[in-house]
Amino acid sequence: MAVDFPVEIKNLRTTMGTVREVSDLDALRAQITDLEAQSAAPDLWDDPDKAQQVTSTLSRAKAELDRVENMDSRIEDLETLVEMGQEEDDAETLAEAEKELEAVKKAVGELEVRTLLSGEFDQREAVITIRAGAGGVDAADFAEMLMRMYLRWAERHGYPTKVMDTSYAEEAGLKSATFEVNVPYAYGNLAVEAGTHRLVRISPFDNQGRRQTSFAAVEVVPLIETTDAIEIPENELKIDVFRSSGPGGQSVNTTDSAVRMTHIPTGTVVSMQNEKSQIQNRAAALRVMQSRLLLLKKQEEDAQKKELAGDIKASWGDQMRSYVLHPYQMVKDLRTEHEVGKTDAVFDGDIDDFMEAGVRWKRAQEREKD
Repeated sequence: MAVDFPVEIKNLRTTMGTVREVSDLDALRAQITDLEAQSAAPDLWDDPDKAQQVTSTLSRAKAELDRVENMDSRIEDLETLVEMGQEEDDAETLAEAEKELEAVKKAVGELEVRTLLSGEFDQREAVITIRAGAGGVDAADFAEMLMRMYLRWAERHGYPTKVMDTSYAEEAGLKSATFEVNVPYAYGNLAVEAGTHRLVRISPFDNQGRRQTSFAAVEVVPLIETTDAIEIPENELKIDVFRSSGPGGQSVNTTDSAVRMTHIPTGTVVSMQNEKSQIQNRAAALRVMQSRLLLLKKQEEDAQKKELAGDIKASWGDQMRSYVLHPYQMVKDLRTEHEVGKTDAVFDGDIDDFMEAGVRWKRAQEREKD
């Protein structure tokens, strides 16, 4: 079926009109002007942490503005390409235009999804924790595969990440891992990844080559900011210190620098061992603890009935996405019904389509409740 270029281009322009309206480009330009003034201050680097924050925020704001503004010219270029192909009846040019149309539609769709991220914490950076569930060594291996998948996703987009804690399983894989994705809207995008993930494959750890089903739980919480940090009384925290360890129990640290922090009233536990000192690990653990308690407080205020991310069972009957490697290849989200057959690409971080479908699904669920 021939592509109806005029209709497709009209739809793109309509969507971009909505994107510009919601994005509030005037406010974004004002923010850039303010950040440029701050970055030009002669004493900026007297405070390296603040300077880094100003320069990185400025870079991201400029990139965000460019993405929106450049899309308009890209649509105009597409229209010109279509006109050239049609005037000269050039099939090769029209084929190129069709290919570009698909690329532009994908890019505009990504911008549109950003406009759907209007939740209270959606603009925040994110803290992701992955825990091995039912399935023994296969589950631990699956947890490590998921961690790599998310880190590769971030790497593909140029998003900075920071691994905060890794607890290795005895034979292979991870018992749990916690890491940050330090980019605006990381929480809004990644929140839809929270839940139980299920893997079906021929187990590489079974000498009889039997099929194994295993589970891993993904928790996503927004990274707190200094303005909303929750004060936690010291008597509500239990702090344990221990020696950091690498795979198989191999010592990677000769001092008791790792920290396990427990919030006694809620039973929330955070472990940190990837910083160089006990003081740094304690500060990192406190920040993640505050992030989790902030989300808990928000959920209680909203009287939400659903289970908290940390209460995910990671077992049968609780899964939100299946990764099947045998007897066929498929990754399917059980909420959105989005599925693909290229499992290797997914585990290599190609999960944008799943996140986009998840954000749209989540927004539709919220509209139904309103």
